[in-house]
Amino acid sequence: MKIMMFAHDGSLNRGCEAIVRSSTHIIKERIRGSKVYLASGKPETDRLITRLDGIYDGSTRNLKKYSYDWLLSSLQYKVFRDDSYALGKIHDNIVKLIPKMDVYLSIGGDNYCYGEQPGWYEINKRVKAGGKKLVLWGCSIGQEDMSERKLEDLKLFDLILARETLTYNMLKSKGLTNVELCADAAFTMEKEELELPEGWQQGNTLGLNFSPLVMERNVNSQIAVRELISHILDKTDMTIALTPHVIQAGNNDYEILEKFFEEFKHTGRVILLPNHLNAIQYKGYIARMRFFIGARTHATIAAYSNYVPTMVLGYSVKSKGIAQDIFGEEKLVLGIEEISDGHKLKAKFDEMFAEEDEIKQILQGAIPRIKKMSYRAVELLHQLV
Repeated sequence: MKIMMFAHDGSLNRGCEAIVRSSTHIIKERIRGSKVYLASGKPETDRLITRLDGIYDGSTRNLKKYSYDWLLSSLQYKVFRDDSYALGKIHDNIVKLIPKMDVYLSIGGDNYCYGEQPGWYEINKRVKAGGKKLVLWGCSIGQEDMSERKLEDLKLFDLILARETLTYNMLKSKGLTNVELCADAAFTMEKEELELPEGWQQGNTLGLNFSPLVMERNVNSQIAVRELISHILDKTDMTIALTPHVIQAGNNDYEILEKFFEEFKHTGRVILLPNHLNAIQYKGYIARMRFFIGARTHATIAAYSNYVPTMVLGYSVKSKGIAQDIFGEEKLVLGIEEISDGHKLKAKFDEMFAEEDEIKQILQGAIPRIKKMSYRAVELLHQLV
């Protein structure tokens, strides 16, 4: 069986890398004879994932003005308000692979959280027209993200695997019958433990991740995070390890964290992890932290899956849903509107600090169950094909 993962824009987002790595591993582990391929918007960034059977250029192509394709697509849209020809040509790098594969996995877990996705809709239609199986793999979608057009697209899938209960319940409420509940494959991802950097306190280092995406959505959040860093330094003796997890141009955690580092390095208790590590190496550091505070979902998954008490600077349904499935409540998750309130951030940290042992016990009981739910996705995929 040949499986093509698509809707992936490269592994400089270490969360996207984590999805590809862990999904490839558990599929190959559980489905004998399967071959897993990846269509990537930035294939050069994915070469580090060695278990893949092949990596294809899945980047979009521009329609050159006044070319045959441009003229035909313009005419089709002008006369029929139909952009399918243009979208097919723009995504031809993926479309042309359809006859070669058996199953298409749309792996961008939160792609459907960012407005309409006409390009993915067109690919999905063509996958089904080609007689192939189509799976939405480990998704999160909020009520606020839904539209009639999106709902019609979701009906095309042979199987939708929601990675947390909030998404699952919402999709079921829309009348979709092709939805099953699983967990994010990244809960199962291995880790690589590199040498600890100078200044790291074994058993007494807190990780902090922050992102431009969160800062753009709440411009005052960086002020509150700065207050939180000062609070941790004043009230504890811990070292803070600033931890990037996405290093894409224009969306680079390292650039923001470097500013925090320059501001607080004089304390001798703030260190900055490098910006060139892969997902399993970041997970290796996160696994050895005492606490973790993170904005990037897969950085927090790396912490949860190693029983590290975690506070989430959340901005979508996925953060809330994952916490709900682990704790039975949205434990230590702050919404986007809350994270500009320094008092709330400090109070949530104090709560996490006070309940450290209790949180670890809950994680030790919950994470094996969550990992089984990650593998359930593979079992459902196997049943489908």
